[in-house]
Amino acid sequence: MSKLDLIATTTFGLEAIAAQELKDLGYDQLDIENGKVSFTADESAICRTNLWLRTADRIRIKVGEFKATTFDELFEKTKALPWPDLLPANAAFPVDGKSVKSTLFSISDCQAIVNKAVVESMKNRYHTTWFKEDGPLYRIEVSLLKDIATLTIDTSGEGLHKRGYRVSSSGAPLRETLAAAMVMISRWHPDTTLIDPFCGSGTIPIETAMKGLNIAPGMNRTFASETWPTIPKKAWQQARRETHETANYDQALDISGTDISSEAIRIARKNAVEAGVDDAIHFQVRPFTELSSKKKYGKIICNPPYGERLGSQSEAEKIYKEMRKVFSKLDTWSYYIITAHEKFELLFGKKASKRRKLYHGNIKVQYYQYFGPRPPKND
Repeated sequence: MSKLDLIATTTFGLEAIAAQELKDLGYDQLDIENGKVSFTADESAICRTNLWLRTADRIRIKVGEFKATTFDELFEKTKALPWPDLLPANAAFPVDGKSVKSTLFSISDCQAIVNKAVVESMKNRYHTTWFKEDGPLYRIEVSLLKDIATLTIDTSGEGLHKRGYRVSSSGAPLRETLAAAMVMISRWHPDTTLIDPFCGSGTIPIETAMKGLNIAPGMNRTFASETWPTIPKKAWQQARRETHETANYDQALDISGTDISSEAIRIARKNAVEAGVDDAIHFQVRPFTELSSKKKYGKIICNPPYGERLGSQSEAEKIYKEMRKVFSKLDTWSYYIITAHEKFELLFGKKASKRRKLYHGNIKVQYYQYFGPRPPKND
């Protein structure tokens, strides 16, 4: 392989954050669109981005993009793409599909046609009429949007939010990618105290600690493309070596997670052990009304109940009203609160300094940001 067209897919609202992560990894000339960031890089980028990106969902290879309004057009243009350059003869290549506002709306038909076209393309290179598909997985996706077909291959396998540390969860946990994004949007730094008073299974504190210790989120999991003969094992070995060499386990952190549920705290501690950050986080059973800290400055980042998945809406509204009084005890701190409740600011009793629309699964949420005073440089 030489240069590849790659796509980092994201949840809506996280594109700019994923783009900044890519820049931090040394990839520029990015093209940001809804739900994805496109860039060009060599095969080593597949390894590094899968291992390091905290807010992306998947890394895909873009094989081709073209207009298709008929099945014949879809077949011929798919067949013309360089599939044999990417897929070995024994590749397993199931085809997923989606279609939005396109003439070709039958997803199953599009999948079948793409599969047939790939087979025809492979026949010419490998001089066979039948493929066992008993080798490494190259999952293909045909995505049709307003008659534009985009053909990609997934390099990740399971979604990148599956870090491998969540052995169990409580209630309705945040997806790890969203929790990481919340931390990054807050501009948290390792020398900043952080408290999550509704920590549940610990996702926000754990993602914070992993970032603070510079632990690559994909360090302890595997990826579909690790089995590909088209990517040298040396590339993966080098990328994984980088994650171990750059992790900073000696970084001092002040991170706390509290929850009223003892079961939630038990799960959070177990997840933190799996993530390798248990020494960096203090978990404690405590109602949020007892929130306190001796530190003058810090950040609260939390996902309180909002009636959609946990508890009733009236219970959530009661919590929001109490939160303002409780949080005001730390009046020099900054607060970052995610919720789907449209009247949160009214119930909380204060307009946010800034808000940002995000998505928690299929639920539209707002990330309310309340900025406290800037700490003195010598504090």
